Amino acid sequence: MATFAERFTQALIIRQISAAELSRKLNINEATLSQYKKGMYEPKQRRTELIAKALNVSIPWLMGADVPMEEEPCPSDTLTVLPGEKVFMRPVYSSVAAGFGAPAENIPVGYIPTYIANTLEENKYIWVNVTGDSMSPLIDDGSKILIRMQESVDDGQIAVVLIDGEEAVVKKIRYGKDWIELISVNPYYPPRRFEGSEVLRVRVVGLVKQIMKELQ
Repeated sequence: MATFAERFTQALIIRQISAAELSRKLNINEATLSQYKKGMYEPKQRRTELIAKALNVSIPWLMGADVPMEEEPCPSDTLTVLPGEKVFMRPVYSSVAAGFGAPAENIPVGYIPTYIANTLEENKYIWVNVTGDSMSPLIDDGSKILIRMQESVDDGQIAVVLIDGEEAVVKKIRYGKDWIELISVNPYYPPRRFEGSEVLRVRVVGLVKQIMKELQ
């Protein structure tokens, strides 16, 4: 996989724009852009989106993914008119684990235009692809879920939790006096209960806000 620095340098050459010109266009310090080119560090997500837009390249490509340099246009008969305000391109991750930091997979595989009512919370939202049927028929294998990153949810809500800081799962959460239960919608999968000190093994990292299913 290519590095951000390699793709950034390549895009500057292809678009025939200098770092100085891009600096003026985006109001980003030229020295900072130079550090990106050298691979000293990578920009944060919002700045990556700005750079990709200015250079007319796809964000996954710019991040090093093996995808076309430019976004493929949608057929005109499938276009949906979106409200101009409060719609943000939010990243899609290949799995729940990838969305929450799996080292080998934490590069987005795409982006989805997403309506976010509170514009200050833009960076709290991500999409992830769901694999498995433990939450079926509510969340089927292959569905995408929109997650708001937060550290707590109410009893009965569906959330993403980390178990032992490593295993990321999507479950309905129930709370007791000294226990937490993770419940699958599919009755084939029994609930997982953590009692007493074991509750510390479970950490909420996000609330499921929306489900996107493939049309059959």
